[in-house]
Amino acid sequence: MPKKQKFPYLINSKWTANQKTWGWRHFQVVNRKNEGKWVFAEMVAACDPNVRFWINAKSLKDLNQWQAGWQSLQEMEETNDSDLEKELVFY
Repeated sequence: MPKKQKFPYLINSKWTANQKTWGWRHFQVVNRKNEGKWVFAEMVAACDPNVRFWINAKSLKDLNQWQAGWQSLQEMEETNDSDLEKELVFY
């Protein structure tokens, strides 16, 4: 049985950085690279195709750094407020 591919939908996925990264928040994955057990994604800024960098694809799962899709600042604040409310209810 073939090994399941990690991050099968990585190419063309869109991401929002919680903090500006090289001056931008919105990125798209344009390439992937497998190196042993690691998977890397080449990110390109949505508004400036000259801004590109490679990132370990696993770090895209870190909600403190990235959110899937292109989110507005307002949507990001609402998500953070919702998460805070859940934490307060939990305690």
